[in-house]
Amino acid sequence: MNFFKNKYKALIIGFIITILLFVILESIGFLLINPTAILENILIVFFWWLLISFIVYRIQLLKDKKTTLLKIAGVVLSFFGILVFDHNMDMVDNPMTISLVVVFCICVIYLLAPGFFKRHQLIIIGGFAICLSYFIYVRLFANPADHHIEGAVVILFFVPLFTLILLWFYDQWKWFQALKSEKTKAELALLKTQINPHFFFNTLNNLYGLTVEQSKDAPQVVLKLSEMMRYTIYEGKKEVVNLNQEIAYLNNYIELQKIRFHKNVVIEFKHKTDANYEIAPLLFIVSLENAFKHGVDSLRENAFIKMNLIAENDEISFSIENNFDPKEVSSERGIGIENLKKRLALSYPNKYNFLTIIENGIYKSSLKLNLK
Repeated sequence: MNFFKNKYKALIIGFIITILLFVILESIGFLLINPTAILENILIVFFWWLLISFIVYRIQLLKDKKTTLLKIAGVVLSFFGILVFDHNMDMVDNPMTISLVVVFCICVIYLLAPGFFKRHQLIIIGGFAICLSYFIYVRLFANPADHHIEGAVVILFFVPLFTLILLWFYDQWKWFQALKSEKTKAELALLKTQINPHFFFNTLNNLYGLTVEQSKDAPQVVLKLSEMMRYTIYEGKKEVVNLNQEIAYLNNYIELQKIRFHKNVVIEFKHKTDANYEIAPLLFIVSLENAFKHGVDSLRENAFIKMNLIAENDEISFSIENNFDPKEVSSERGIGIENLKKRLALSYPNKYNFLTIIENGIYKSSLKLNLK
């Protein structure tokens, strides 16, 4: 609400100041309004109203209002000084006056938007300098009958103004892109925190079962789990990891699960890589975890998991399939696959293909990543 209050307050104050300014200028003879040019007069008043309102709004937001007011007073006095100087000079389109007006415009830009001015000061000052040089050249050397001077005045003020508008839109575009990037990073971080507890919840359940049975494999499970936690905590928060590290992580998980099961489970993991590719971490563990949770856990015998990972020609292909008991399929949907799809969409937009197929009691999923 304060934002809108400040805006309306600035518009009201700006309108009052604009009217007073035009009345004063008209009364002392510095402003000659053509009564027949109604539209032109309205546009001029509207422009000055917006400009002054923007100055008032900026002052409301500033902490050091005293210093800013002194700067504004100095700029306003310099403007009146230019008017007096030009009023006393009997020369049409005086180059000295025009030069002072250009300096005045640069000062106003710096006063209204110092951050914007500092980012683009070379373009702003250079643009005005080039246009001013062209105006002075035309004013001093061109034939007045050719009407080149009017064109030079238009170029002098409208070209820099158009450039400033383009720069402002460019700044807004950059800000919007940065905002989207920060939003994407925040969403990825949130999805990772959702994946990790989901995985460790299941693993700790496995460890609990071994400790209840007082299994001699429990210490080895703790060791494997600590290695996986280290990877997840320190490597999982990175944007990319080495593919070989991800493969080692999957092997650790498989070894941990082999210790847990006492039934016949066939687990195959074939991988082939011809380069040290880098990928987003923890992309494959979700599918592997689901293969154990919904496949091996639901079958009493003849359970299998087959995985293939091939990385070549800037492309990674990962596939996994497992059998399961259709009678044991839960109606509740887990968050793992959904989060994986969201992470893929954020990390590899338009560069991935993720498919799942269920047929004859076998669940298959495949993921292809284009790293180009």
